[in-house]
Amino acid sequence: MTITIRPAVPGDLDTIIAFIRALADYEKLADAVRLDRASFGNHLFGPRPMAEVLIAELDAAPIGFALFFHNFSTFEGRPGIYLEDLFVDPAARGSGAGKALLSAFAQIAIERGCARLEWAVLDWNEPAIRFYKSIGATAMDGWTINRVDGPALTELAG
Repeated sequence: MTITIRPAVPGDLDTIIAFIRALADYEKLADAVRLDRASFGNHLFGPRPMAEVLIAELDAAPIGFALFFHNFSTFEGRPGIYLEDLFVDPAARGSGAGKALLSAFAQIAIERGCARLEWAVLDWNEPAIRFYKSIGATAMDGWTINRVDGPALTELAG
């Protein structure tokens, strides 16, 4: 059994979308997935990509993915990487694919001169929280994620 991590290519789009839907089901957020395939593909693989994806494969079969993009720390004065989604098929959990994906991110962060990797985890997702702690991640106590979307975003834009 060999785990490989590789950058996604346009031919992976349907696999990535299937992983996103599986992640949404796991997080009990299936009704929140509203992505449009063409627009999503353009944002990943078009002339100005807004995010990147790594694919985890076990013996050449896709078993997981991670979607990320760059952010920037004004305090550090350097970019960072924000991990939006990380998902490994339940049948492949424990294979090392999750850690391999995060290790690949760490390598990318170092190669690109990033100060840090960041992500959010649902507070009820104890298996993920334990896994993240096991690799040295620390929770950012005292910080609350905020969001403006939908009609509130339109109203704020004026």
